[in-house]
Amino acid sequence: MLERHIFLIGMPGCGKSSLGKKAASVTRVPYVDTDQRITDAVGCSVSDMFERYGEAAFRNAETNVLIQLTREQPSLVSTGGGMVLRENNRAIMRNHGVIVLIDRPLEDILGDIKLDRRPLLAQKGLGEVERLYHERIDIYRAAADFVLDNSHGYYAGLKDLENIVHRMGG
Repeated sequence: MLERHIFLIGMPGCGKSSLGKKAASVTRVPYVDTDQRITDAVGCSVSDMFERYGEAAFRNAETNVLIQLTREQPSLVSTGGGMVLRENNRAIMRNHGVIVLIDRPLEDILGDIKLDRRPLLAQKGLGEVERLYHERIDIYRAAADFVLDNSHGYYAGLKDLENIVHRMGG
């Protein structure tokens, strides 16, 4: 059983969800995807939520999910790429867990990101991914307790994340 939450942060396409799901399964710890929890609660996709209610409503929902998680058993949590943009969210994560940056080189993300699965990015293309990377990378690095270098392939990243989960009691 985990002692504290493990919050995975990083760019869209860095591996938060794919590594998080698999590492949680292998280590038998609970797994939460914050975007999925929001879409389940609201009843529409992230892109629909942005379109209908705006970014502020989505960011508020992210904060609400983090607050809910503070009352639940510790889990491995994949966050949305923008979760760390609010200082309040960073403080909640810091106070209730450890923050792991899944750090993947921009070139790798651009080389295989599936924009069709990310409607908010698909509208603006790869240039938007690059812009977000440069806008956010310093925030990600400053927030992180651990940096997982995900530039050596899926299985190397998975092994590193499993090691972090084990160190945290999972």
